Amino acid sequence: MLALAVFAFFALVPTGHYLIRAGWAEARILSRARAIDVIVRDPTTDAATRAKLELVLAARAFASDSVKLNAKRGFRTFSRIDRDTLVVVLSAAYRDELRYKTWWFPIVGSVPYKGYFDVRDAKRAAGDLSRDGFDAYLRPASAFSTLGYLEDPVLSTTIDEDSVELVNTVLHELTHNTFYASGQAVFNESFANFVGTRGAEWFYVARGDSARVKVARDDWARQKLLGRFWSAVYNSVDSAFKVHAKSKEERLAARATVFVAARERFAREIEPALPGYDSNKPVVLHLDNAALMSRRMYRTGLDDFDAIYEREGERLPATIARIISIAKSHSKDPYAAIRLYVASGSAEAPTK
Repeated sequence: MLALAVFAFFALVPTGHYLIRAGWAEARILSRARAIDVIVRDPTTDAATRAKLELVLAARAFASDSVKLNAKRGFRTFSRIDRDTLVVVLSAAYRDELRYKTWWFPIVGSVPYKGYFDVRDAKRAAGDLSRDGFDAYLRPASAFSTLGYLEDPVLSTTIDEDSVELVNTVLHELTHNTFYASGQAVFNESFANFVGTRGAEWFYVARGDSARVKVARDDWARQKLLGRFWSAVYNSVDSAFKVHAKSKEERLAARATVFVAARERFAREIEPALPGYDSNKPVVLHLDNAALMSRRMYRTGLDDFDAIYEREGERLPATIARIISIAKSHSKDPYAAIRLYVASGSAEAPTK
């Protein structure tokens, strides 16, 4: 009976269809995977690929030995795929509420995004959600994690990244292997962003590469500035919705006013302050609730993570252990526990 129920789930339920298609795509990726150390020793491997794969192995070893992340089976193999985008990630949100559309999956629980290996499927799903009254937002991703349940290979889309970004990606994904709070996607992604970016800085400090240390530090400063900006926009929309709680039309009108002001402030104050700003390439912001919440997903609470990092004497392994301990103390709202810890100045994680 159990086997029949499982078969019915995968055959008849939309989530089952999705998992079958995703599983098939993952199987194809894994079928092409080759051990990185074998590829590195292969004399036919081109120099650029060899250098990037050696960097992956070095970042993986650093993550395990120096940062104390659980590498599990991640990034020991390499898989070349036949396109320049690995997966398209779909996020959706209610138009008159700051609330994600979520999907439930085994093991990870409810998450506010879905990944599609086929761009056409992603666009079709986004169109369906838009017709159903949601804001939908699509973005490309070059890597993903199965939380250590499968042999996550490094992909050809990932090694196309610059060296600092590649090390960041390895550390980011291995953070998911180390700790993943079920149903807490924003915390998981922002925490991994912190570890990946600070970890890349640590990696290049250890190598004495001051130029790439600066790149990593600039990236972290950029992430924190953007995090503050998106949090301010989020809070402004939230306040506007509360003021116009009884009328959907008024909420949408108030949201539009906030977004106009946000675009103006971004162009006037935020973008020029970003490291690497190029006035000849201004950013045109697409803004709706899905885009806003997706941008915040990787940049929420970054200053709080940094406050804990400073309290731990800028020791990254101790900071990671501390943040995980605090998050476990309040699994339903890890950010509440993090904020309480930062505000209290306590040396111990707060209790529930």
